[in-house]
Amino acid sequence: MLDQINLATRLKKSEYKSIMEELEPRLALLQRRAIELRIPVVVVFEGWNAAGKGTLINQLIQALDPRHFTVAPIHPPNDEERLRPFLWRFWIRTPARGRMTIFDRSWYTRVLQDRVLKTVSKAEWTKAYDEINYFERQLAEDGNVIIKFLLHIDRAEQERRLKKLEGNASTAWRVTKADWRNFKLYDRFLGAMKEMLARTDTRVAPWRIVESHDRRFATVKIFQTVINALETRIAEIEQNGATAANVSVDLTRVDSITTSILDQVDLSKTLSKDAYSKKLKRLQGEMRNLEHEVYVKRIPVIVVYEGWDAAGKGGNIRRLTQTMDPRGYSVIPIAAPNDIEKRHHYLWRFWKEMPKAGHVAIFDRSWYGRVMVERVEGFATEVEWKRAYREIREMEAHLANSGAVIVKFWLHIDRDEQLQRFEARKVNPFKSWKLTEEDWRNREKWDRYKAAVDEMLLRTSTPYAPWTVVESNSKYYARIKAIETVVAAIRRRLAET
Repeated sequence: MLDQINLATRLKKSEYKSIMEELEPRLALLQRRAIELRIPVVVVFEGWNAAGKGTLINQLIQALDPRHFTVAPIHPPNDEERLRPFLWRFWIRTPARGRMTIFDRSWYTRVLQDRVLKTVSKAEWTKAYDEINYFERQLAEDGNVIIKFLLHIDRAEQERRLKKLEGNASTAWRVTKADWRNFKLYDRFLGAMKEMLARTDTRVAPWRIVESHDRRFATVKIFQTVINALETRIAEIEQNGATAANVSVDLTRVDSITTSILDQVDLSKTLSKDAYSKKLKRLQGEMRNLEHEVYVKRIPVIVVYEGWDAAGKGGNIRRLTQTMDPRGYSVIPIAAPNDIEKRHHYLWRFWKEMPKAGHVAIFDRSWYGRVMVERVEGFATEVEWKRAYREIREMEAHLANSGAVIVKFWLHIDRDEQLQRFEARKVNPFKSWKLTEEDWRNREKWDRYKAAVDEMLLRTSTPYAPWTVVESNSKYYARIKAIETVVAAIRRRLAET
């Protein structure tokens, strides 16, 4: 790709001025239309040091309404970011619907700077290609327009620009020892760029090489590319009269799988109070010690609780955390998304909550709402919830690749047990607040939810993030099984370190 680029291309000042007088107002109009249609836009600027990223970004944003875009300069990760999964700091910066985020460098640092400078292992940067591709595909399938620019200059031009900056008292500070070190590694960076382009130039997120020896030519090419991308997406939406987010779905149909996983669960399992008390005390002591060990060894732990209404998630979580240090864990209760969360990819609000290395995050409900509640209630289209199986597997794979222990529970009870617990809550003044009209409505859809849960368990149980179905008619048995499962998973990971 880079070998075919003609870096000698130039644009006369008069021609540039004439072209920009048409492009700038055109881009401004398209931005307003994108805001109206709630189109999120991601613009990525990558390229050589001194290739002009800052200047060209500034040229682009002069035509835009500053209330509706954000420039995200990406620097080497700070202490907080180093303790998170690789993609975390980029996920949390992705734009809401109707906004634009312009990345000055991006997730591609993993396969460029990190690779060439050997700040990560070969296994990490090699794995990053797939992680980047699925990250971009997930954003694109959620409606994001992704525009990626690589600003290209040759070695002689880079040296000339660095010397010019260094020779000016007002710009000399911009040239560092690292810049000259990277200049000496030009050929290595060139090889890394070529592989990056070959492995991440996709239909949903293609690369645009910008010949950057001439600033005027580069500016025009960037404007034209952004304009073409926005015009294409706007035309698609206006022509179809709908976006992927509001395509109708047949709510009367229930998908089923060949064998019901839930039907095979033995809900008669129980535990006496004495046995429960003894095991609980021992396991809680283990959890206290393990929490310290994962902190020392910087292992993130993610525990997901899903289950039927009244299956005992809250009581289960309380017993798990009872003796843990509250500074080392957080419980994240998940309710219906708020207005801000609805404007982002549905996984955005979960990425924000992923734990730092050495900490424990316990999700009281989770991203699996997409393939259960949102599926059954019609809050997600059929295309969206079917796509979510793959998206969830990919996200959990990335978390596991980053070193996380992932434990997922489905707390299972039968319909009779649920009814008894509902009735008990109704007459208990301390628990009646837990019972809502929505709980009763969901109960009426038991069979549809059961089909959704069966498919969820089948499609998203993986070696790195397996599901554990917890027989929960007996609260004592369920609490012990859950804590034993968390303890065993952490111990397995510690044994690997």
